[in-house]
Amino acid sequence: MLWPMLAIALGFLGVAVLSVLALRVFMEVRRLSGQVALASRRITDASGDLERAAADLARAGRVVRP
Repeated sequence: MLWPMLAIALGFLGVAVLSVLALRVFMEVRRLSGQVALASRRITDASGDLERAAADLARAGRVVRP
């Protein structure tokens, strides 16, 4: 009777450890997704700035050419 109870206890402990690790992974994934969203917004803003700068440069080039 000792061995089956020990096996059940170890199984429960294993599930508990796996659930704690899964929770940690979930939290890290949420943090990473937030960072990816922030980086995506920054890239979108930078591409908009680049488009505006390119348009300004194109307009300036047309003005300079005879």
